[in-house]
Amino acid sequence: MDAMKFCAAVAAVAILFGAAGAAQAQIEPSPAFRVQQPKKKAVRKTQPAPAAETVAPAERPAAPITTAAVAAVAGVTQHATHPAKRAPYPPAKENCRNTVPFETWRANFKKLAAQRGLNRQTIAIVDGIQLNPAIISRDRKQSFFAMSFLDFQNRLATANRVQSSKRKVSEHRRTFERAREEFGVPASVITGFWALESDFGAGMGKFPIMPALVTLAYDCRRSEMFTEELIAALQIIERGDMTPSSMIGSWAGEIGQTQFLPTRYLDYAIDYDNDGRINLFSNDDDVIGSTANYMMNLGWRPNEPWLEEVRVTKDLPWDQADLAIKLPRSQWSQWGIQYADGRPIPSDELQASLLLPMGRFGPAFLAYPNFDIYTEWNNSLNYATTAAYLATRIDGAPAMSKGRGDTNGLDFNQTKELQSLLVRRGYDVGKVDGLAGAKTRAAVKDMQIKLGLPADSFATPELLSALRRG
Repeated sequence: MDAMKFCAAVAAVAILFGAAGAAQAQIEPSPAFRVQQPKKKAVRKTQPAPAAETVAPAERPAAPITTAAVAAVAGVTQHATHPAKRAPYPPAKENCRNTVPFETWRANFKKLAAQRGLNRQTIAIVDGIQLNPAIISRDRKQSFFAMSFLDFQNRLATANRVQSSKRKVSEHRRTFERAREEFGVPASVITGFWALESDFGAGMGKFPIMPALVTLAYDCRRSEMFTEELIAALQIIERGDMTPSSMIGSWAGEIGQTQFLPTRYLDYAIDYDNDGRINLFSNDDDVIGSTANYMMNLGWRPNEPWLEEVRVTKDLPWDQADLAIKLPRSQWSQWGIQYADGRPIPSDELQASLLLPMGRFGPAFLAYPNFDIYTEWNNSLNYATTAAYLATRIDGAPAMSKGRGDTNGLDFNQTKELQSLLVRRGYDVGKVDGLAGAKTRAAVKDMQIKLGLPADSFATPELLSALRRG
């Protein structure tokens, strides 16, 4: 897979893994991560938006998406800076079968769209769209994130992306400064996502979005989620922001250079340069402002770090290394954790989790409350950690350590076997798919504790062998 295809694949996996995170991870950041205090927290009101343009790829999760209820008023829409939350999406129905004929589903959807206030002309758009089984197959086959964190970040958090991001920050310094003042989000964080999602617009994709949304809304796996996204896409068209033919990009239905789902676009996309239209395809100001607006509404905390690389000792209570466990930095300091360069971490009450994406021998990070925003954006831990690490590199942090020993993890097939063995023991690992998600990691940790192994939540051949014997 070449670099551009790899980037497109990352974006595509965004929606599927995206909107609700598996993590939770705050005062004095190290100098590389420090952000100036915003002068004020301005509530930004935006102008009505006619026409935008083309679209991009990505897949994000079927979990809660922090977005607002949208009134479908053709031509005029006001975007709230603090919208109400949409209802959470239900979990994906893995291995489900489609039993409703497509034409029956289409008729039912059109009735729902009418109930939501869409006009007949807009609703009629779905009449000309046919089911695409290849999209269903693609949605259900997700082996992309099976690679290790070190391999994943090595492919994505490249020196070229660091330099491209720094150039983008320099090119739009005033806009980034304004966004920091109004929303509290640093330029490095925005550009980190921007680089990974589309390489600043170079990899937005060329797939018609409407057929993708219709197909995914029909498919039983995440029908509730994509039904809402399809309705939102029709609302975007009805109010005049885009046309069906201009909605081009991701097979998974995302919009623009930082890959907004249609609901996110409706709730958070803003006309940041006040030219009378929202354009997330070729207007950098709108991309910057909209991304910052979205992150602020996810709960970004100004002037706090998000991720810092640290050095761990050989003896730690490894079962405390868990994104669900937050302890004051004073406790991590007491256990001997230092910054990667050997400096002591502050012994204060700032809450942080110890993140070991490849176990106790691999790279180690303190993950702060702002890291939760990364797992809200995309709940693949590999993606979230890579995006957060890339942002620190853009801010000047050195390249990460590879760890202090052999990480010795499992490959894709071994992980599937491990998941099957855990299921036999009564654990809920989610889908047996070779991807070590949050449920699999929790099951691994519990099994490690039962077997008297270091409980760092990282599956190893040693654990797999023990389960085979057991």
